[in-house]
Amino acid sequence: MSFALVDGNNFYVSCERVFNPRLDGRPVVVLSNNDGCVVARSAEVRALGVKMADPWFKLKDLARKHGILALSSNYTLYADMSNRMMRVLSTYSPEQEVYSIDECFLGFDGFPAAALPVIGERIRQQVRRWVGIPVCVGIGATKTLAKLANHCAKKDLAGSDGVCDFGQLSESELDALFGRIEVGEVWGVGRRLSERLASLGIITVRDLRNADASMIRDAFSVVLERTVMELRGVSCLALEEVAPAKKQIMSSRTFGAYVHSLPELEEAVSTYLARAAEKLRRQRSVAGAVQVYIRTNPFNETHPQYQQGLTVPLTQVTSDTVRLTRAALWGLKRIYRPGYAYQKAGVMLMDLYPAGQTQGVLFPTASPGRPALMEVIDRANARWGRGTLKLAAEGVIKPWQMKRERVSPAYTTRWDDLPRVS
Repeated sequence: MSFALVDGNNFYVSCERVFNPRLDGRPVVVLSNNDGCVVARSAEVRALGVKMADPWFKLKDLARKHGILALSSNYTLYADMSNRMMRVLSTYSPEQEVYSIDECFLGFDGFPAAALPVIGERIRQQVRRWVGIPVCVGIGATKTLAKLANHCAKKDLAGSDGVCDFGQLSESELDALFGRIEVGEVWGVGRRLSERLASLGIITVRDLRNADASMIRDAFSVVLERTVMELRGVSCLALEEVAPAKKQIMSSRTFGAYVHSLPELEEAVSTYLARAAEKLRRQRSVAGAVQVYIRTNPFNETHPQYQQGLTVPLTQVTSDTVRLTRAALWGLKRIYRPGYAYQKAGVMLMDLYPAGQTQGVLFPTASPGRPALMEVIDRANARWGRGTLKLAAEGVIKPWQMKRERVSPAYTTRWDDLPRVS
């Protein structure tokens, strides 16, 4: 069995460059919600020493000096470009696991080993030509090795030029390569775990691969033991072709401006609940409880501080936005306190069960919902854009919405934003 990991390079920045070629070759960053921190960097920005999660306000001088362009996150555009990329990749294998918005695993069971580098290069060329996104391809006998091979492809550590297939390297070449890569580059090994491994003399990927697996299990976990076996070419992680249903669904945002009144908080909570309920129905689940929370800005010492949350159990499980919103607003009214400048609110749907597989109620006190109405709402919003149909509780003007002062057009999902050629 062989696996490939295909990963979009600087994905958010690359999406922006597809429709704005003037950004090519220029230092570009994409910012988080409310234009706060760096969440994506072009290679030019990375070369300037800018790190992920660096606050934008601290980079203003560097931006002026080097001409760094900052853009607000355009998640609508990125999600659509991701779907296009994944559709192209799905044609290369009957087995595909979409791992994140810009990454997916492909299973190459039964494919000739000698053909895999050629397939990898074909993938790069077709995704770039059809979607416009540059990608790197890592190929290995396990998912962990494929992930590591992708890292090597990005860093050109094996002379791969965008495609790295560990199957084409000899044992001595692999041993030398793994001896040059820090253990923190292994999938699932973070900074803290790297420090603990370093105390045992495990510094490189080669050190971890050659470590005693039973010792690793006793000192750390079964998960890390599986990682050791995967580095040795023993596949322990299968492809998840169907993403498992989430056990909790959360929706929250930091406000673009402080919120003081209950009606504005109700609008925000209703909006976040509608998004969460849509995700709930998409995975064909129902919820048994709703949690709502609000908080002030903990870093603003000039304002009085307050944060509170409340979980509201439901008498009957449901995926109906109206019922869920009613429960969330009931909880919000009980935790709201006047006189505070609220910075953030959020909701969480809990006690999730597959729809149609829940225990019935002998004496129901409320209708289970309006499935036909919810289906109409979801279809309309999917076709004409989020918010086309919504509850009146979500409001219209929404002055609390997050800041997106540098957002690019929705080039692929809104008629008015279609690129024009003159």
